[in-house]
Amino acid sequence: MRTTLTLDDDVADSLREQARLLNVPFKRIVNDALRRGISPGVQEDRQVFRVSPLSGGFRPGVDLLKLNQLNDELEADSFTGQDAG
Repeated sequence: MRTTLTLDDDVADSLREQARLLNVPFKRIVNDALRRGISPGVQEDRQVFRVSPLSGGFRPGVDLLKLNQLNDELEADSFTGQDAG
């Protein structure tokens, strides 16, 4: 069915962005959003993205607070244009 629908700017922007990110037509994004809204029990077929964390692997005796301090100093030096040391 073809109809005219007035969307708030923020809603239209969000739908357009989602359509762009998923590389699907705007019409499909709007229909999917409406279906989810009127049938909250319906779930989309989505591929699950899982992240497998890895250990940081710092050696015993490495002071992580000192690493943060060094990072802060290097960042401050790069901001002011000074060399570290």
